[in-house]
Amino acid sequence: MNNGLRWATAAGMLLGMPGAAQAHLVDTRLGDFYGGALHPLTDLQQMLPWVALAALTALQRPERARWVVLCFPVSLLIGCVAALALPEPPFAQLLDVSLVAFTGLALAAAVALPLPALLGITALMGVLHGYENARAMAADTDQILFLSGVTLIGYAVLTLLIGAAAAFLRGKEGWRPIALRAGGSWVAAVGIMVLGLQLFSPGAN
Repeated sequence: MNNGLRWATAAGMLLGMPGAAQAHLVDTRLGDFYGGALHPLTDLQQMLPWVALAALTALQRPERARWVVLCFPVSLLIGCVAALALPEPPFAQLLDVSLVAFTGLALAAAVALPLPALLGITALMGVLHGYENARAMAADTDQILFLSGVTLIGYAVLTLLIGAAAAFLRGKEGWRPIALRAGGSWVAAVGIMVLGLQLFSPGAN
């Protein structure tokens, strides 16, 4: 009698637990928020320019980083919203690759950019990447949740990257700025290589 009761209780627990948990997760629709947040993180072509922009910002005066941190997520959101109403410009990919190369070269040369130029790079990168991320939405995607995820992850990641780069540069060792600039040269090399392939490949217009 006791054995039968124990088996019945165990069976009831096993049958009841998974089904209820799965139904609750499916009904919450928070997946679209996380989908928007994870989409840029899984694309090296987006993350590489973000890292370069953060390192370039860390080389500028500290007060300029605050403007970049504000400008980037706003630009991402603008690009996302633009993707809902506007077709992709034919030169968007070429402009994106050119921007990667320019950011890498500016980082490699440790250029002290005027604030408008730095914010221009930030805004252009944000709009282009926001547009690209928004185009990944499916027909049944919750647009508000997805775009919120893209915008917030852009803010969080760029803020953390700028902070990490600035902390790295605070070290007294003279090789630290050189290492950061060397990373910029690699970013520039990748951007220039991709740009050359797009311009001179047989299928290029």
